[in-house]
Amino acid sequence: MRTRYSSALVLRRWVAAACLLGSAAGSSLAQSFKPGDLAPAQAPTTLQGRTQALDQIFSDYWQDQLKHNPEMASAVGDKRYDDQLSDYSASAYDQSLARGEQFIERLGAIDTTGMPAQLRLSKKLLVRDLVDQQESSVCKPWQTPVTQVNGPQLDLPLLVETLTFTNPEDYDHYLARLKRVPDVFEQVSTAMMLGEQDGRSEPRFLMEQVLAQVNSVAKAKPETTIFARPVEKFPASISPSQQKRIHDQVIDAIRTQVQPSYARFARFLAATYIPHARTQPGIWANREGDACYAYLVQHYTTTDLTPAQVHQMGLDDVARIQPKLMALVHQLGGSDLRSFHQQLVNDPKEHAQSAEQLMSLYRHYVEQMTPKLPQLVTKLPKAPLVVVPMPAADSAGQVPADYQAGTPDGSRPGMIRVNTTDATSRLLTQVEAIAYHEGVPGHHLQISLAQEMTGLPDFRRFEGYTAFVEGWAFYSEQLGLEVGFYQNPYSRYGMLENQMWRAVRLVVDTGVHQDHWTRDQMVQYFRDHTAMDDITIQEEVDRYIAWPGQALAYDVGRLKILQLRAKAQKALGPKFDIRTFHDEILDSGALPLDVLEQRVDAWIAAQQSAQR
Repeated sequence: MRTRYSSALVLRRWVAAACLLGSAAGSSLAQSFKPGDLAPAQAPTTLQGRTQALDQIFSDYWQDQLKHNPEMASAVGDKRYDDQLSDYSASAYDQSLARGEQFIERLGAIDTTGMPAQLRLSKKLLVRDLVDQQESSVCKPWQTPVTQVNGPQLDLPLLVETLTFTNPEDYDHYLARLKRVPDVFEQVSTAMMLGEQDGRSEPRFLMEQVLAQVNSVAKAKPETTIFARPVEKFPASISPSQQKRIHDQVIDAIRTQVQPSYARFARFLAATYIPHARTQPGIWANREGDACYAYLVQHYTTTDLTPAQVHQMGLDDVARIQPKLMALVHQLGGSDLRSFHQQLVNDPKEHAQSAEQLMSLYRHYVEQMTPKLPQLVTKLPKAPLVVVPMPAADSAGQVPADYQAGTPDGSRPGMIRVNTTDATSRLLTQVEAIAYHEGVPGHHLQISLAQEMTGLPDFRRFEGYTAFVEGWAFYSEQLGLEVGFYQNPYSRYGMLENQMWRAVRLVVDTGVHQDHWTRDQMVQYFRDHTAMDDITIQEEVDRYIAWPGQALAYDVGRLKILQLRAKAQKALGPKFDIRTFHDEILDSGALPLDVLEQRVDAWIAAQQSAQR
């Protein structure tokens, strides 16, 4: 459901942090660069030499990402940097921008004539990513690194879940990381203070939520924080004496390094940042806010859509879904969305009875879908999938569930993390659709297949274009209906409600950030067009305010896949095979939507040629 970097996935969050986002060093390169403009005087000329040079650039780029984003390295199972944390300073962002320009220069020197199609595509995608990263400097995102859905106050605890502990060295590396936490919060505090001085901040009411998050860690007993989880249980290979040493050192580091850092950050927020933070919810209120939002819309949707076009797309989609939703409401005995919602709220059978019962329901839907996957695709991932509770420190104000990717070697499974906070107040109507979205055939299928691919550069195996990743997961919700599920009409209602939810996102995200809507207007639009429970509405609107543009990717991506499917069905007629269509969508990892359309068009042409 979320992509905190993209989500709503640990890896995507760290990839987002790796985006070479500029600080003081804005760049005109994005506007002026053309492949070959910066080519060195001596470039390889033979096909073999050019291919080797391109492969070397891909390798160097990936290694650069791992080195400067050690959390991302840990997330993908590379332990070389397990004792380090990312540098959040302005100089680090400037240096990453400079490295990005160097990679663009090196790529510009390589002529891909005669190379296989996937190699040519890999170069195209990396150049596109690097130029996009340069363009992102219009937002100066290093100045606003913290919201209630993003930031080190959440990322550092979440990192614990991505690590594996099998020997004393793993714990020693973790201990070294804990001792680096003060540096992270000092860098972030400095960046935020400079951001306010430069006319960029996050809304005050959201930062008050952040303050509560930070205090929940700062004021807890060290042993009860998520940072202590690695020492709750040790592998048998670690001796009792080593266990005691490690346990005592980790708890001491939490008490003397981690929690004081959170406490200092809380004091900074309360005394310095929040009193001067902006009061308007829309990013337009920040310096260069309109330009930043226009960039974010195109970045997250991988299209050239304007905010106004996306707003109209949302209005159209709401109008399309509304009669379908109301027809089902009438079938279930309701007269309108609000009264039907109240009917659900008053029905104990439509609520979770406990946190464990909620997680069991997610497991049930995953288990019933898994045998049906061969009807949808011909390739299945090897990675296992488990359902776990979302850590309490990361669950307040968050989505009903999200997905955390596993590692390609299987040492860490993919996980659906269920938000069990206030479990008995959460309706069950959307659980089936969310299970397909976060698990299979959604995020787990797509992301695991991408990670397990061979023959692609590593950066593509772990690429995370939000419109593709979330578009596929959203599209996957309806695949449950196509294989015979949603037998419970209330779950079918939940599926349609999810579609309305994402269509409403297009309207309210652009409404607040482009059209100067208030938060109350956003909430009211949700209430007028959905029957979502109020706790979810409040969480959602605050998420859009904190993360401009990201939520647009879901429906834009789903609609593009549906458009391509309709095009293929019309062109191929009875020869259309849904499995091979889905294989074509998934067999190159995540792609920008325009590139995906080009690939599907080529696949349709090849299928037609084969029929002749």
